Amino acid sequence: MPESLIDKITSLAKRRGFIFPSSEIYGGINACWDYGPLGVRLKGNVKAAWMRTMTQLRDDVEPLDAAILMHPRVWEASGHVENFTDPMVDCRDCRHRFRADEIRDARCPNCRSTNIGEARQFNLMFKTFMGPVEEDAAVVYLRPETAQGIYVNFENVRQSSRRRIPFGIAQIGKAFRNEISPGNFIFRSREFEQMEMQYFIKPGTDEDTFEYWRHQRMQWYLDLGIKKDKLRFREHGPDELAHYARKAMDIEYDFPFGWKELEGIHNRGDWDLSRHQQFSGKDLTYFDDAANERFLPWVIETSAGADRAALTLLLDAYDEEPDKDGVRVILRFSKDIAPIKVAFLPLSKKENLTELALRLEHELRPHFVTDYDETASIGKRYRRQDEIGTPLCVTVDFQSLEDNAVTIRERDSMEQQRVSIDRLREALQDALDRIG
Repeated sequence: MPESLIDKITSLAKRRGFIFPSSEIYGGINACWDYGPLGVRLKGNVKAAWMRTMTQLRDDVEPLDAAILMHPRVWEASGHVENFTDPMVDCRDCRHRFRADEIRDARCPNCRSTNIGEARQFNLMFKTFMGPVEEDAAVVYLRPETAQGIYVNFENVRQSSRRRIPFGIAQIGKAFRNEISPGNFIFRSREFEQMEMQYFIKPGTDEDTFEYWRHQRMQWYLDLGIKKDKLRFREHGPDELAHYARKAMDIEYDFPFGWKELEGIHNRGDWDLSRHQQFSGKDLTYFDDAANERFLPWVIETSAGADRAALTLLLDAYDEEPDKDGVRVILRFSKDIAPIKVAFLPLSKKENLTELALRLEHELRPHFVTDYDETASIGKRYRRQDEIGTPLCVTVDFQSLEDNAVTIRERDSMEQQRVSIDRLREALQDALDRIG
């Protein structure tokens, strides 16, 4: 059977230092992953691009970083204690456990048995205890989403930043869900990072605001270089809506395992602020002095996963081309997403070449994320950099010692240009801009 794309990405990710199975030397732990050197840079670039778009380039969204552990009443108010459940079923023959919606034709997805148990509700929140005594009064939860930290800080942010409605609060942070059946590499895991923005608005302006944000978020993925024909919108039907949602629409990507959610845009109405106002006893209404009226803001939410976005970028950038040595594997990342921007490669390990290549790499390191590689033939090193998505390679050869010039090789076209060392920084930036 041919190797699937998700298997190729999983293998490449481990081999090249993007993503490793967590606790692998102990046999691993299901649906938990560790990010290696390149993975840290890749996901960091995703998060930086999101925060830049959401806050730096806008004048109506503020950043926040709320604590993972919150007062347990937060999760009662939000409905998570009561509603954050999945129906779970067990196969009595193979002993595998599944979400009820994974059962097709009343058969086990693993062994095809029809000996399926009754569905039971299973809360997805991780429960722990705060303090030295494990008792009901000490129960706290690892947050299943970052949004509630935004709602309970609505007044703090609004007052300290002197914001008038409409405005948003954006947050990137860890979330935890005790998934019944995680899988598909990092697509669904138990520990992940969310990139969520809650936009607070006047009631009655929700339809226009919803339309605005769904198009803004789709454009963000296109700007990252993701193929347009691999993306689509899908609106939730009435029977799919979460307990808090008045309307919901997903941005979906055509993954190797089917069209799946990449990001959700939700009209949450006043569900969250009204519940926190009720449970906390604090007034969370907003007074609009221009209109001389007081109201409880409604919320339009955009909710994306940094890990899921990283997986999407890996899959979307993956390409193979036949060449004289077999198959050339390329990750065609945009310049903003590529973990390494420029690699410096001496043609050989001769000391005079390595000294010059290392000097150039150190001089340009403050301006670009760089790599230095002198191991194996120059052809193998080019292929190695292609496989991790490095847009540009700078080759230092023996002629460089005479003409004070180096060769810039582009990943996608494999074209090469000779450039004077004196203008190398400018030439590299121009080449990156061409790649986009």
